[in-house]
Amino acid sequence: MKIYNTLSGRKEEFVPIEEGKVRMYVCGPTVYNLIHIGNARPMLVFDTVRRYMEYKGYDVNFVSNFTDVDDKIIKKALEEGVDASVISERYIAECKKDMEGMNVKPATTHPLATQEIDGMLEMIETLIEKGHAYRAADGTVYFRTRSFKEYGKLSHKNLDDLQGGNRSLLVSGEDQKEDSLDFVLWKPKKEGEPYWESPWCDGRPGWHIECSVMSKKYLGDEIDIHAGGEDLIFPHHENEIAQSEAANDKTFARYWMHNAFLNIDNRKMSKSAGNFFTVRDISEKYDLQVLRFFMLSAHYRSPLNFSADLMQAAQNGYDRIVTAVENLNFLIKSAKEEEESAAEKQAEEDAKAFIAKFEDAMEDDFNTADAISAIFELVKFVNTNTDGEHSKAYLQALKNEIITLTDICGLIVEKKEELLPEDIEALIAQRQEARKAKNFARADEIRNELLQKGIVLEDTREGVKWKKA
Repeated sequence: MKIYNTLSGRKEEFVPIEEGKVRMYVCGPTVYNLIHIGNARPMLVFDTVRRYMEYKGYDVNFVSNFTDVDDKIIKKALEEGVDASVISERYIAECKKDMEGMNVKPATTHPLATQEIDGMLEMIETLIEKGHAYRAADGTVYFRTRSFKEYGKLSHKNLDDLQGGNRSLLVSGEDQKEDSLDFVLWKPKKEGEPYWESPWCDGRPGWHIECSVMSKKYLGDEIDIHAGGEDLIFPHHENEIAQSEAANDKTFARYWMHNAFLNIDNRKMSKSAGNFFTVRDISEKYDLQVLRFFMLSAHYRSPLNFSADLMQAAQNGYDRIVTAVENLNFLIKSAKEEEESAAEKQAEEDAKAFIAKFEDAMEDDFNTADAISAIFELVKFVNTNTDGEHSKAYLQALKNEIITLTDICGLIVEKKEELLPEDIEALIAQRQEARKAKNFARADEIRNELLQKGIVLEDTREGVKWKKA
């Protein structure tokens, strides 16, 4: 398996730190609003990377944080006259809804920055003791950038060029810094802001230290893969490397993966340009599985352009796979229970070539575009090599092959059957009979069967009521 490593600028063979295990950290969103489709790209890309790793037998410890203390969160809290935690908790919940809609698996751990302050204080203390950080007069703690000799190794930027050529990279308060390129680890509180006590001042952490500490706590000093959008390479990931390696005296991450930008109709997405879309906006027009299919239809390191035409093409492509599975289900229902014929066994064997093609694409830096092409080839093969005369075992085997590959991509292509209201009422009546007969196991079975089909039962004084989940 080869991964393009931003650190080296080339594809490298993936060799985990610990055999059979993968430690992976993905920078998550800052939760002050509904997530937009730009936030969705890394979520979908790296969820698919994780799924493929698991398919290959790796035990993946997948950590993705929520930044729940930040200037934007505080600004929104002040506007609404509520505590910052009210804003962050609201939008973490909304983010999780959108992730579920896109079939993004929950992380092994979703740490919150505000719950890891003690670890941040500890790492900052270590950096000060080692001479990599210092306290300014107002209590701000800065990282001494030039103390880390390899600074710039990820972004391939030179410190002197940064100092001389790009004043916009410098933050306010540079007059109290030893060097204008030093960055904040801890900053003093402002009126009305959340804060924590520290040896230097009451305040809150800088953004970069948060991810270093959460990665260290849940994955260890050295991890296999650190991932995120390419906009995070500098300064966020560069600063993470500097402070983590300076504090821990170990390589922070072996492989750095970055997805490219998402544009809207060939323009950068922005609210001012009127081309800003949240995942929730898209869900009103399309099944979010179509958004996922669209995101995976290009290589993750290629810029991706979002447009109505391209989403329609994604809808058509996704529908082709769904229809193929529906046709197989229709054939399976009436197919004969008999042994596969020699011809069927040969066709089933031939179909495995598409699995090999899919795996080859994914092994080559997770080329989901080529992997989806392999799924289409499998679908075409299935459509031309199945009919009502085939055995159930053969049809089921081909269906399993499609489901296996689409599952790796996180695509749900087998739709749950919608229950009609009369069917629901009939099952509720059966459940009531089972309860009268004290057959509580059967009653629970029916409740669970309905729940799996998205129907929630409520036992009330007026009888059993149901609603869609």
